[in-house]
Amino acid sequence: MTKVIAINAGSSSLKWKLFETPAETVVAEGMVDRVGLKDSVFTAKYGPDEKERFKATLNIKDQTAAVDMLLKKLTDLKIVTDIAEITGVGHRVVAGGEIFKESTVINDEVIQQIDDLAEYAPLHNPAELQGIKAFCKLLPNALSVAVFDTSFHQTMPAVNYLYSIPYEYYEKYGARKYGAHGTSHRYVATRAAEILGKPLNKLKLITLHLGAGASITAIDGGKSIDTSMGFTPLAGVTMATRSGDIDASLVAYLMQKLHLSDPEDMIDILNNKSGIFGISGVSPDMRDLEKTRDTNPRSQLGIDIFVNRIQKYIGSYVAEMGGIDALIFTAGIGENDVIMRKRIIDGLSYFGAKIDDERNNVHGVEKIISTDDSKLKVLLVPTDEELMIVRDVERLRREQ
Repeated sequence: MTKVIAINAGSSSLKWKLFETPAETVVAEGMVDRVGLKDSVFTAKYGPDEKERFKATLNIKDQTAAVDMLLKKLTDLKIVTDIAEITGVGHRVVAGGEIFKESTVINDEVIQQIDDLAEYAPLHNPAELQGIKAFCKLLPNALSVAVFDTSFHQTMPAVNYLYSIPYEYYEKYGARKYGAHGTSHRYVATRAAEILGKPLNKLKLITLHLGAGASITAIDGGKSIDTSMGFTPLAGVTMATRSGDIDASLVAYLMQKLHLSDPEDMIDILNNKSGIFGISGVSPDMRDLEKTRDTNPRSQLGIDIFVNRIQKYIGSYVAEMGGIDALIFTAGIGENDVIMRKRIIDGLSYFGAKIDDERNNVHGVEKIISTDDSKLKVLLVPTDEELMIVRDVERLRREQ
């Protein structure tokens, strides 16, 4: 038995989950929060059924220090007897551009390419690269693998990934749709096919990754053919604080009205002050909108817009694929919001979709939630991006 750790490094955080392979058993998981800030917080869950808890508050200056502390705590807490037990490290990387069509073993060339792609994800790639470099330094004998959010969507045809702008902008600047959440969409589609007992390459699926960030993907024959997020994760459906799709001319108009000269100020509004938060004026959390919808009409409006945009994308993707076999809910809202799942499915009766209220009354449980006579199978599949990352590490190890 060896161990593989899945890493998700952010600008001020480092999330991790340690697996024992090949059993794919979770040994421990945790997070280093407020990296680079005062009072950084290290947390870990470990032991049988992860009942053991550890928490410490201290100052961690950067990702290298966070990785160093993580590896020391793994031995201090006797989660591992020696860090050499960790034979693989899988890193989530947001932007892979057109360079990375699948997960890749990390070397000096890959590190440089991830750095070159930073302009596609300036808040993510640089922080992820810090984590990669730290692990490569502290665990030089472990196999390091980059797993890209965008790679699953590299199977999209040009008709779907190109914008209707001068073609030279795509050729010169890479201006196109890249999508996001690819690892999640890939995992739940694979798992849904297993639950249905049908080959993935024979299915037409729509996966709904609904959380604070939300994206919808059309998967035909196991391949992503279209997805709602675009050049960045700002595009697509209405989200917690992101606007989703918007007329570019409206952006210019609002900049004039708000006396903004820096485009980044407008991007900040669209990313952090819009979505259901901007509509409701209450909160970016759907649970807060549910609590206030009877007293605040804008909360109900935020809910309605969220549902409306999702249903529109579903309808367009069914038309694009020429049918649908199953619809899969995942991520925070998708896995836990019973009422929201019902709202969305109740608006898809024209596809013959029927939700079973009793089956649907669950949180984070893997199951079919449609009725037996529903023409469209509806599934709830909790996502497990970390497991998919670990599987990619082990697959690439075998291929070496």
